[in-house]
Amino acid sequence: MSASTILVSHETTSDGGTIATITLNRPEVRNAINRAMIEDLGRALNDLVLEPSLRAIVLAGAGGKAFAAGADISELKSRGVPEALERINAALFRRVEEIQVPTIAAIDGFALGGGCELAMACDIRIAGKSSKLGQPEVALGIIPGAGAIQRLPRLVGFGRAKELIFTGRIIDADEAERIGLVNRVVEDGKALEEATAMAHRIADQGPLAVKIAKAALNANAGTSIPYDAVDALGQAVLFESGEKHRRMAAFLDKKKEKK
Repeated sequence: MSASTILVSHETTSDGGTIATITLNRPEVRNAINRAMIEDLGRALNDLVLEPSLRAIVLAGAGGKAFAAGADISELKSRGVPEALERINAALFRRVEEIQVPTIAAIDGFALGGGCELAMACDIRIAGKSSKLGQPEVALGIIPGAGAIQRLPRLVGFGRAKELIFTGRIIDADEAERIGLVNRVVEDGKALEEATAMAHRIADQGPLAVKIAKAALNANAGTSIPYDAVDALGQAVLFESGEKHRRMAAFLDKKKEKK
């Protein structure tokens, strides 16, 4: 596993169970999610599911400025129809959602685009007060195709989800808590500490009961798989559009000017 994009650590619970923390580790680009990170995260999950003592997983971002500020636009700009149909990010995020043990996102700073979608794939979200969340993909000429179209309405309702996706509006942590996008807001720098404490509280419960409860709750929410096809086909069209290339080029040019 590449130490440059993913760090994995373990804590032992009072009864010998384990809690894993996966840290997205590209702080120089606000933990932007590129293909290497997706592949490393997939390998991390492959390893973790083999651990019989695993009770919970915490996901966090390195550097304190972002959980993940989105997909890596420089890489996303070059993706076309084959990559859209491959469902690179969406398939991995579904694995996060469906892994047997509870997952908790510790959000400090930005959780935008694919970063917000990864956080929504987790079972619980804890955010620092200064965190910013949102799905700004339409400004880049694409849709949030890695799960937001399914998960955001479940969390905040269809009306709010449509507003956030159609406008690309970025919201603060207090609003995110009020509408149900995050479970709890804590002081800046405390999200990982609170998420880890919650993971320990979960680990204190009956491990099998927690796993079955998660499976039952996910079944009650329904599967996203049929709707993923609609996302994939729509994104395939948009990935090849001139507007997507123009908007992403403008975004990348603006980033260069700021440096």
